[in-house]
Order: sequence, then C-alpha cells, then structure tokens
Amino acid sequence: MGCCTGRCSLVCLCALQLLSALERQIFDFLGFQWAPILGNFLHIIVVILGLFGTIQYRPRYIMVYTVWTALWVTWNVFIICFYLEVGGLSKDTDLMTFNISVHRSWWREHGPGCVRRVLPPSAHDMMDDYTYVSVTGCVVDFQYLEVIHSAVQILLSLVGFVYACYVISISMEEEDTYRFPEPNFLPHTISEDHGQSYK
Repeated sequence: MGCCTGRCSLVCLCALQLLSALERQIFDFLGFQWAPILGNFLHIIVVILGLFGTIQYRPRYIMVYTVWTALWVTWNVFIICFYLEVGGLSKDTDLMTFNISVHRSWWREHGPGCVRRVLPPSAHDMMDDYTYVSVTGCVVDFQYLEVIHSAVQILLSLVGFVYACYVISISMEEEDTYRFPEPNFLPHTISEDHGQSYK
C-alpha cells in the first residue's frame, strides 16, 4: 500500500511539474528567452521520462529523473540569483537570450497592473529598443515574478526528488524479495514416489 501511495504521489508531482513547466515555457517563448526555453524543454522531456518510469515500474528512468531534479534545482537557483542580481549578475544583460537579441522577460512589460507606453526615440538612443517603452504601475516587479516561478520549480523538484528516492528504494526492495523459489527435488523421494505409484 505504501508503495502504491508513493508511486501515485510521484505521478501527481510529475503531472504538476509538467503543467508548471509548460506554463513557464509559454511565457519564456513570448519573451524570446532562449536559455530558459532550452532548459524548460529538457525538463519537460525528463519529467515525462520519470512519469513513464513511475507508471511502468522502471527504476532506471526514475533515477534519471532524480539526477535531473538536482540539476534543475541548481539551474533555478541560478535564475533567482540572476534576477536578484546576486554576485555581480545583472538582469539587464542579454544572458538569457544568449546575446542574440535584446529581449527581456515577458513579465517586464505585461505583469499584473503594468501600464506600457511607447515613447518616441531620441537621436542618440536609436539603437536601443527598450528606450521606446515606459512601464509603470506594476503591482509586482517582473524580477520577483521570475523568482516566484523559479521558487515553485525548486519546491516541486525537491518534493519530487524525495518521492523518487522513496519509489526507487521500494522498487529495489521488491526486486530483492521477489525471487523464484529454488526447486527442492530429492532423487530418493522421486524414486520412492514412482515406486509407490507403480504398485
């Protein structure tokens, strides 16, 4: 019963992770943030693999999921540090877009309560697209929304890691205890039985 409960909990957690990752992927696509898009894509694949491994009793797939959750937590901690500008990081750099474009987080201009106004460019700012946009009235700044998204991912991953380890341990115990009984044939018993049957 405990094994079923652990597996069912892990299936539910994987489903929640898939939903949250898909939601995050949509908004990262809208902001053209290529590094998070790539990370979300890999996360979705591994979570599907973990979900499949949990349903089909494949501990190796769950182990891959477990290793990935540790990497995913590390990546999300980096994103939190990036948006909070910890350790010399700056949220105004093009790091998340691989320096391909000057796009930023979608939440920068479309957060709750934000009023977006396009300003006429000045002569010396012709190359900087973001001088044309003024955003005011945001209830929550975009960097905190990104931090909240990453914190949710970390929470789900940590709980998923614990349940995945539990399911793997239960699977290993079942493999150890489930062994075919060794045949216990004694030659004299067989001969005696055959002798009695012929009589």
